[in-house]
Order: sequence, then C-alpha cells, then structure tokens
Amino acid sequence: MKLIHNKGLKSWKVARMIGIFVFCIVCICTSFRTSNQIVAASVDDTGKNAKTRTLAIVIDDFGNGMTGTEEMLKLPIPFTVAVMPFMPTSKQDAEAAYKLGHDVIVHMPMEPNKGLKSWLGPGAITADLSDAEVRKRVEDAINDVPHAIGMNNHMGSKITADERIMRVVLTVIKEHGMFYLDSKTTPKTVVPQVAKELGVPTLGNNVFLDDVYTEQHISKQVNLLRRHLENNESCITIGHVGPPGKKTSAVLLRSIPDLRSVAHFVKLSDMVRSSMIDPFILPNP
Repeated sequence: MKLIHNKGLKSWKVARMIGIFVFCIVCICTSFRTSNQIVAASVDDTGKNAKTRTLAIVIDDFGNGMTGTEEMLKLPIPFTVAVMPFMPTSKQDAEAAYKLGHDVIVHMPMEPNKGLKSWLGPGAITADLSDAEVRKRVEDAINDVPHAIGMNNHMGSKITADERIMRVVLTVIKEHGMFYLDSKTTPKTVVPQVAKELGVPTLGNNVFLDDVYTEQHISKQVNLLRRHLENNESCITIGHVGPPGKKTSAVLLRSIPDLRSVAHFVKLSDMVRSSMIDPFILPNP
C-alpha cells in the first residue's frame, strides 16, 4: 500500500513539473510574440509619421550676394528661397533657385519697432506711407523678383501689427494669386485675421533657426523643430544667408538624414496646397 502511494506521489510530481514546463514555454512564446508586435507597431508608426509629417525650410535674405548663398543652393533638399527685391543679385538668385526647383518668394522689407529704416534697403514698407504708396511698393517688389509665388516679411514687427497697411499688402497678394508667410517677428501680428477675412492663403513660421549666429544654437533650434514634429503634422522654420549663412547650411546638411526619419521636406507651396497651416510660433528658449 505504501509502495502504491509512493508511485502515485512520484507520478503527480512528474506531471506537475511537466505542467510548469509547458506553462513557461507558453509564457515565453506569448511574450516574444507581443514584443514583436510592439516593435512592428513602433516601426509602422515611425514610417507613417515620416510619410505624413512635413518640414518646410525657408531661407531669407537672398538677393544681395550674401555669405552662404552658394552653400544653401547646394543643399540636396527642396526648400523655399526668400529674395529681397531691388538688390544687386535679386534676379540672379531668384533665377538660380527656380532652376533648381525651389519655391521663390518675395522677402518684403518692412519697418520694425526697433532699428533704423536704413537697415531695410530700397522699396521698404514703412508706417508713414499712404495706402497708394504701399500698394505701389508691393507691386514693384513682386515685379522685381522673377518666379515669386508668395511673400514674407523682412523684419516688420511694426508693419505686420498694422491692420491698415497689412490689409493693403494682402489685397495685392490676393490679386496676384500668391500666398503669404508670416515670419512672426511680433506676437501682435494681424496677418492671420486679415488674411482670413480676405481669403489669402497664409502660413506661419514656427522656429527661427539662426537668430543667434553659432552652430551650437542652430543645432539646438534644429532639435527644437524636431520636437515640434513629434507632436505636430508640420513645421515651418526660417534660416538666413548672410552672417549665419555658412553655419546654418552646414548644420542643415548634417541634420538632413535625422530629419528625414521624422518628416519629409517640402516647399511652402506644397503646404499651401495641402492646407497644413500652423499659426503658432515656438519661442526660442
């Protein structure tokens, strides 16, 4: 009787061990399958985000033979070239950008709240102008920049907060079938509301790349726009030729592979067509 009991006990222990072994195998397989699904979902999400999220780079201050012009035009991505009118290389830079397939827009000089009018260059929009003179200067600027399909403001913190003047500017923009990019040099801008009233396609800057002329700061701003893209479908960023030109082009060139992993590069006209308008600007920390 004791022998039979021992045999039964041993059989129960073996069965229990086999059951535990099978249970462990099932848990391992389930965990492995779940991990694979998570990884696959992560890859799918990354791929989806890179396909649907867009980044538009705008480079200001072309038109005066500025430092970094050549380097910017060599960047292997589509971007938007903002050309100042009535300058020595305005037509040359606009033609070169157009031949490379980039968007060309007028970089319209406008009076700031601080600074000298002499900094603006010829044909600038200032607060003391009549409506007729504002209209004439905007028309002349558009005619001076070949292939221009839009406009943004050079400086302009005083003018883009002036409803009277911006209504004239945006009316001319509408008549030419163009769009307007608000560089957002002031939080008091009236561009969004006036443009909406007039039915003018409008975009807004999100990040200034090179308001400080160091590669360290420009790289920091690239990281800022990358973070913006983690939570938004699109981003517009503005850089410059001139004093920061070579630094900005160098940082952008290095950053292209990483930025392509989170978004694809587009021109402003692509964003206008797809109606991806983001009215908020990120402050520079």
